[in-house]
Amino acid sequence: MDEERPLRLLQLTDSHLRAAADGEVKGWRTLDSLAATMEAALAGEAAPDAILATGDLSQDGSAESYRHLRGLLEQPGVPVYCLPGNHDHPPTMAAELSDPPFIYCGDHALGRWRLVMLSTWDGDRGGGRLPDEELRRLETVLENSREPHVLVVLHHHPVPVDSWLDKVGLDNAADFLRVTDGCARVRGVLWGHIHQRYERQRRGVHMLGTPSTCFQFLPHAPRSDIDPVAGPGWRWLELQPDGRIVTRVGQAPASPDFS
Repeated sequence: MDEERPLRLLQLTDSHLRAAADGEVKGWRTLDSLAATMEAALAGEAAPDAILATGDLSQDGSAESYRHLRGLLEQPGVPVYCLPGNHDHPPTMAAELSDPPFIYCGDHALGRWRLVMLSTWDGDRGGGRLPDEELRRLETVLENSREPHVLVVLHHHPVPVDSWLDKVGLDNAADFLRVTDGCARVRGVLWGHIHQRYERQRRGVHMLGTPSTCFQFLPHAPRSDIDPVAGPGWRWLELQPDGRIVTRVGQAPASPDFS
């Protein structure tokens, strides 16, 4: 990988696929929505260097749902780094999405960047937690890796996002932030789960949440109300050799074709 050019990543998250190809969640045919999202995200774009699939890829944890995902996400012919969300079934997901081009969790050297993919799965209860072994793994990677820049990726949000989902975020966010705050090479923290856009700076670190490839939750709402006008979304990231992150979110129009 050429270390002198930006690393281009496409994040797709919260696809909520079911075993049935025409399966629905909250009235959305999620496989159709994912296919349309990919088409819109890649329109007019060069292929990404990699895709980040950041959890709740399945709604029912079925092998068939992950095979639907594989059929779509393998089409660009680039590595697909994936991690589980609370609706996923990690053993099934790992079995179906560990063969190339898919890579399940782990940490990876990408030019001048180290990509750290963490599992916050703690059962299908909504919220998430980093188990002790994942926190230790993160600490070890940050201590021992030599790349000058780090992007940390997980499913559950570690900071409040002013949403009802703050009740089901990362339970041990303080422990996670203690570890990331202790490493000056961490440039960004990226997640899914919230079904809406979030972008803030915290202590000079990009904190980034990304819309779902299907329905979005209404921002700032105290309940799980669906945004009636927000369509499926994605995020492009350009990881610069000097440590800057250039990022943009795209969203397609909400369409009756998905429901």
